[in-house]
Amino acid sequence: MKSFACRRATVIRILTISGAIIISSGAVRAAEEIPAVFDLRNAAGKNFVSTVKTQTGGTCWTHATAAALESNLMMTGEWSAQEDSVDANLAEYHLDWWNGFNLHFNSDTAPEANGLTVHEGGDFLVATAYLARGGAVRDIDGQSYGQAPAASAPGYHHYYPRHVEWLASPNSPDAQQRIKAALINNGVVGTALSWASKFFNQTNATFYQPVANTDEANHAVAIVGWDDTKKTQAAKPGAWLIKNSWGSEWGKQGYFWISYEDKVAGRHPDMGAVAFRDVERLAYDRIYFHDYHGWRDTKKDTLHAVNSFSAKGPSRRHPMGLSAREYLKAVSFYTTEHDSDYMVRIYKSFDGTTLTNEVAFVGGREANKGFHTVEMPWDVALESGAKFHVSVELGKGGQAFDRTSHVPVLLCGPKTKVIVKSMALPGESYYLKSGRWVDLTTDDATANFAIKALTVLR
Repeated sequence: MKSFACRRATVIRILTISGAIIISSGAVRAAEEIPAVFDLRNAAGKNFVSTVKTQTGGTCWTHATAAALESNLMMTGEWSAQEDSVDANLAEYHLDWWNGFNLHFNSDTAPEANGLTVHEGGDFLVATAYLARGGAVRDIDGQSYGQAPAASAPGYHHYYPRHVEWLASPNSPDAQQRIKAALINNGVVGTALSWASKFFNQTNATFYQPVANTDEANHAVAIVGWDDTKKTQAAKPGAWLIKNSWGSEWGKQGYFWISYEDKVAGRHPDMGAVAFRDVERLAYDRIYFHDYHGWRDTKKDTLHAVNSFSAKGPSRRHPMGLSAREYLKAVSFYTTEHDSDYMVRIYKSFDGTTLTNEVAFVGGREANKGFHTVEMPWDVALESGAKFHVSVELGKGGQAFDRTSHVPVLLCGPKTKVIVKSMALPGESYYLKSGRWVDLTTDDATANFAIKALTVLR
């Protein structure tokens, strides 16, 4: 068992677009209200896009991630409520150093010659694994390219996305509407492209890679708006407005357009459109997890999974001088299909055969596949040293799990794959098969389900 020592639930609204239910913490817009042109830099007279940055090295993916997080923080007012500024500014290079997939640091293994090279690429799955363990930090906390900043310190402010959603997939014909809804409600959406000068019209700052072209994604950027009538090199009009990370002197003051018809942007299932919503100052003291590297694979035939943890108990005294207690407040997990029902239950007893002593449950539906954090309806008191068990059932199945895996380095780095090692122990993760519980390590000795428990001390 691993845990991250760290430092509230947001109001959820529902937006219906083209028959799809989009869960959002932002303003609700009806389908007919989606305009033909939209720009987050001037949305109802307000700017919800942070300043254009200039990346160093192969860190485009960290800049695209930060751009999306920063926009959500500006849109909800969370940044201005927590910080003495309007323009949100997170530390891209802290993510670059401490994502846990690279040769600098991987807490699942001793230092070894396996993993990504720092400053030479990553993706939104790598970023989400890092964020799910404790969130991003401010630029003033941990921004250092030349040498690694401290992983954490007492003065750091951590910003945690309660949801990270993959909006594009082969099974989602309404992806364009989902992306537009996410932009209106939650802010900037991360995306990618296969950068090559042959696809770029410098005069008009427009980009288009034909679907038939075989080049793979190699650069991450951020969608900040759209124009349904924008003409590009593609036969059909319509384009996404893109914030790049090559400085404000590049393109149109750091921005350009990508056609709706582009092969990657808005279309690629992993990198085409990723939204970060309900980003907040981390409100939990501890995050329990076994899946250090997050969603690396999917057990497609599995509906029901359980992670078992041992409570660490209070690590400090109550301000009133009483003994502090630890309470489980929320659970995070991944849905690997759109429109997935879920049921989360907390149990105090599990002998590997039967779950008993249920103490809390919550259910619902998530419209978009991805990482989700749900609050339990009441706090669950945990006894120091005692086991507790987090059960997640998914209506469409497809439980996400971590394991030693090949990580494709497509973005900002060499087009290759490297092995990133994960670690697991028997007795940590189980799944239900034909009415019997199976320890996941019997399938893969390095595997754990991507289910976390978030607690507070008080």
